[in-house]
Amino acid sequence: MGIDIVNLGLIYEIRFDGDTGQTEIDMTLTTMGCPLADLLTDQIYDAMTEVPEVTDTEVKLVWYPAWTVEKMSRYARIALGIK
Repeated sequence: MGIDIVNLGLIYEIRFDGDTGQTEIDMTLTTMGCPLADLLTDQIYDAMTEVPEVTDTEVKLVWYPAWTVEKMSRYARIALGIK
């Protein structure tokens, strides 16, 4: 699709403890059966290892609130032709 997961509205929250370097990321998927769940999670872990301040990362898959098109950024909606 060419749109990152932040602009797609899949990242709900990022919590970072500056003292310990612990990072927690709440993310969702567009559907519960999304075949990209493992790939996206692995890519998040890989990207976080590149951040020197981060010592540990936990990705939490959440389903509330449910993802909707309204969660997408304006940029993503325009790029995908969604009004």
